[in-house]
Amino acid sequence: MAKQDANIIVIGAGVIGLSCALALQRAGFRVQVLDRTGVAAEASQGNAGAFAFTEVEPLATPGIMRKAPRWLLDPLGPLSLPLGYAVQFAPWMLRFWRASWRDRYEQSTRAQTSLMQLSKSCLEELIASIQAEEMIRREGQLQLYEGEADFNANQESLKLKQAQGIEVQILKGADAIASIQPGLSERFTHAAYTPAWMNVCNPASWVERLAQHFQEAGGEITIATVNAIQPESASVTLNTDQGTQTASKVILACGAWSRTLAQSIGDRLPLDTERGYNTTLPAGAFDLKTHLTFPAHGFVVSRIDEGVRVGGAVEFGGLQRPPNYKRAQTLLNKAKRFLPGLNTADGVQWMGFRPSMPDSLPVISHASQSDRVIYCFGHGHLGLTQSAGSAQLVKDLVLGEASSIDRAPFSAKRFH
Repeated sequence: MAKQDANIIVIGAGVIGLSCALALQRAGFRVQVLDRTGVAAEASQGNAGAFAFTEVEPLATPGIMRKAPRWLLDPLGPLSLPLGYAVQFAPWMLRFWRASWRDRYEQSTRAQTSLMQLSKSCLEELIASIQAEEMIRREGQLQLYEGEADFNANQESLKLKQAQGIEVQILKGADAIASIQPGLSERFTHAAYTPAWMNVCNPASWVERLAQHFQEAGGEITIATVNAIQPESASVTLNTDQGTQTASKVILACGAWSRTLAQSIGDRLPLDTERGYNTTLPAGAFDLKTHLTFPAHGFVVSRIDEGVRVGGAVEFGGLQRPPNYKRAQTLLNKAKRFLPGLNTADGVQWMGFRPSMPDSLPVISHASQSDRVIYCFGHGHLGLTQSAGSAQLVKDLVLGEASSIDRAPFSAKRFH
């Protein structure tokens, strides 16, 4: 396939889809992006803005199923499952339980680590190429613990980071913590600071910058809903609400909406949604110096432009259930207790669908029935973080080239 003659369609104008489109365009392909709502209109718009390269541990950790029932029964807890969705969700949960076994957990951790390292390298190249350093905050991250027992319970996670060569500074006592972030409640007696952590000033603005560069180089972004994908021997046909389109190859990267389209070409993948909630507070809400993570409570506090975003937690509820904004308010109430000086007035609430696989690894591979369709979805809460590395793997698949990391753990066939 001659690159200059190729016609590649990317389905999805979030951070994953546009990262793939830009990478393929720069490799010489003609690329069009289709999205049902527009650039950064879904999960890419309202996330915490973190490039969380240090977060190599899967959600399915050994022993998590002993904690899960207590969490899942709390409708406002860090991990919840509405009772009306439980039966539909059971197959996903069974795979999640299997992924938490020590052997699968270690495999997933190795794969996650390799993708994080690739993504960090690719991101730095991307920042330089689009001259976007002014959009990046290199202010580190502070994980906070309430007492010695809470700190000790997280030792395996901290040691895992250190074993991967990630610098982690242990802080004990209010004064040591305040040297990084003043204004925290004294209930936090221990902390782990990762100085290499990065954030983007605003995740929506970041994706818009990618879209701008893509379009300025001749790329096209079209609002259209794709209803079906039909791979053929020499092309792929897309049925959309704007008519049919044909491409040499198609990249399926529309996040939580990818499941139905993958199913239409024979891949029944266990993709579900981590529904995330947040509240964005205006400028002046708090003098935030670094990204704050509260592991025991499942949420973070980050700077978005000059404001503050309080969000996180996991609610498994699919795409159709209405939002439960009490979850966003619960997180904001906790943040007020943890940061007593936080001004919680005039916040804007949001809920987004994070596309989640049971083993915490995305699907980045050919469709099982056609090498003309390439999947790139299922990144959970790490889509922004892993976007540049995922785009590199997609480019390798399109070009038929070997990748610098093992792609097997990300194969769609791992669930067959």
